[in-house]
Amino acid sequence: MQAIAKIDPERIFNIYIEIAPGQFIELFPADETQEPHTKWNSHKDYSHFALLVDDIYKTRDELLERGIELDTDISKGPSETYQMWLHDPDGNKFEVMQYTENSIQVKGNC
Repeated sequence: MQAIAKIDPERIFNIYIEIAPGQFIELFPADETQEPHTKWNSHKDYSHFALLVDDIYKTRDELLERGIELDTDISKGPSETYQMWLHDPDGNKFEVMQYTENSIQVKGNC
C-alpha cells in the first residue's frame, strides 16, 4: 500500500473509522476487477468481519484444540496487523486479528 501511495497519492486506500477505542470499521475501495456479490472476496459489498484478540497465537492454539479448522495460519497483513482466517458453518469468512505497534490502525495515517 505504501508503494502505491508513493506512485499514486490520490488513490483511496483503506479507511479506518474508530468507533470506540481500538474498535474500527474498515472500508476498502472497490477494485475495478471485482464482480457482483457471487463468491468470496470477489464482490464490492460486505466481504468479512474481524475479531480483535489480545494474543493471536494463544487464540489459534485454543481454536485448534477445540477442533476448529483454520482457513489460513497467522500472517502479518499489509496494515502490519497479525491475522488469520476462518469461516463459520455457513461459509462466511471472518478474520481474527491482533494489532502490532506498527499497525496502521494504531499508528494512524501512513
